[in-house]
Amino acid sequence: MSIGYAFLRDALGLSAFPPGRPARIRPVTRIEEMADHLAVPARIAPANDDPLAHLLFALKHEGVELAILMESLRQLPAERMWEEITRTPGGAYIRIACYLWEQSTGRMLDDLPAITGRAVPLFPPDRYIAGPAVRSQRWRVDDNRLGGPGYCATVRRTPAIAAGIESDLVGQANRYADSLDGLLLDRALAWAYLHETRDSFAIEREAATESRQRAYVALLQQAHARTPLSEAYLTGLQQATVTNPLDRAMGFRHEQNWLQGPLRGAAGVTYLPPPPALAHALMDALMAFDNGPAVAVDPLVWASVLSFGFVLIHPFMDGNGRLSRFLFHQALCRPGALRDGLILPVSVAMKKHERDYLHALQTFSRPARERWAVEWMGENDYGFQYLGDPDHTFYRYWDATACVEFGFRMAAQALQVELRQETEYLRRYDAIVRQVSERLDLRGSDLSTLVIACLDQNGRLSKRRRDQFALRVPAPAFDLIEAVTQAVLASDAADAEASPDQ
Repeated sequence: MSIGYAFLRDALGLSAFPPGRPARIRPVTRIEEMADHLAVPARIAPANDDPLAHLLFALKHEGVELAILMESLRQLPAERMWEEITRTPGGAYIRIACYLWEQSTGRMLDDLPAITGRAVPLFPPDRYIAGPAVRSQRWRVDDNRLGGPGYCATVRRTPAIAAGIESDLVGQANRYADSLDGLLLDRALAWAYLHETRDSFAIEREAATESRQRAYVALLQQAHARTPLSEAYLTGLQQATVTNPLDRAMGFRHEQNWLQGPLRGAAGVTYLPPPPALAHALMDALMAFDNGPAVAVDPLVWASVLSFGFVLIHPFMDGNGRLSRFLFHQALCRPGALRDGLILPVSVAMKKHERDYLHALQTFSRPARERWAVEWMGENDYGFQYLGDPDHTFYRYWDATACVEFGFRMAAQALQVELRQETEYLRRYDAIVRQVSERLDLRGSDLSTLVIACLDQNGRLSKRRRDQFALRVPAPAFDLIEAVTQAVLASDAADAEASPDQ
């Protein structure tokens, strides 16, 4: 038998997404977390079908499912809330429920008793990533959500996220950059900006022409300027990155957009972002979140919430994906985060893990698609009917946990694999060119091409390469390039074996 949040969804006919681990009555002696549900002994479960009893049980034992809470509370009468707070004016969970009831209904509870008890957090920091707390003196509740009353993300403190925060990836990136020679760092960053651009377009299945590359690199370089987000600023960025003049926006969209997969007809519509008016309101809230003062939230949590929140709102008809990844970088450039000019090539990592990227998006997009009826009328003509609650609650209060976990994985890949590998490649290249040049005088372009080819072939030059340069490069030079390259690779392998953590 389902109880708590699962009961509320069924009994009240909610459109909020189901809880990740629904509570069920099971023959256990204490509450136990199972793989797919929360096992609850009958003696602890709510004794009847009173929705408020199930809501308070859920707050206490299941955590904070804000979309279910807000949609449920709109259906609970003021009299029932007043009765319970009068009975237990110091109860932590009824105070949270009343605080959210007033926000969800836009009404105030009257004739309240003196509210007692210590202040309690809306999101317990030991279970969730929390923002700065704003205390409601009326209810003695510390509102520490990531966002505001009308739009916010929930991020559960999973082992993966806790480990990501502990690893301090942004600090690692800064220390790594500080350890590099200035010229080597500049070249590595030039590679990072270029490949971040190319792979960001590749994720969208678009060709990164030279003009597009220049435009997007220029966009990425703006990230460290930390320009406050506004509709005008984001529209200017969209215009700069979309090459088709007919797709350049004049502002946030005023029509419904959708994402299209390979199937024909309604089955090909894979996601419908919030309707235009709501998209404007949610973007206002998302921009206010990002423009707020820097707080003690890990930069990668912040970046993931901002980037994925933007792409799920989809405020433009085109260019949302690239802009979402730009916003990831911009969030990492907050004060105290990445040093000026430094970039983590997360799109390079994402391109190599596209299935995981899609999965992170689908944790929201798939259940959201089920809240719409789509009718295909032929060609590109569709009819859309929204089936969810009138306040579009699930768009407002979304679980960003999977997206944040993905953001940490991609940042680690970008730093520890992509950026480090390219830097090591450049260092090896420089060492080989220097040693060969000390012994032979070769044309610079020829030496560069041969060294790159030799590195790509793990210290060997093919017969085709030797034949190609035979008229310009003396035969002993090919053997020398191979010998030097192999020595450099062997030295690096020995160093790596001696320092396996590097």
